[in-house]
Amino acid sequence: MNQERLLQVILSPHVSEKAARAAEGENAYAFKVSRDASKPEIRAAVEMLFEVSVVDVRTVNVKGKSKRTARGMSRRKDWKKAYVRVADGQSIDFAPVE
Repeated sequence: MNQERLLQVILSPHVSEKAARAAEGENAYAFKVSRDASKPEIRAAVEMLFEVSVVDVRTVNVKGKSKRTARGMSRRKDWKKAYVRVADGQSIDFAPVE
């Protein structure tokens, strides 16, 4: 896989209560990923960026919510979320490196 493509797959970490429980309980981390990303691409991107070994990748297509605005109804964009489980004893640190 192309290294430039792998750098575009992971958009950001997804922080929520459910993601925090997954990180504590089953050593899985949630990421917002590109809509056209496949599971092998997500696995390769996480292994390259964070230098961990990935055990499992689960993906979810999240539908955008409908919201009422001053100009009527609008809709947020759909996006894709990936839960990446890493090997026991390994972890991913999202803190900025100084």
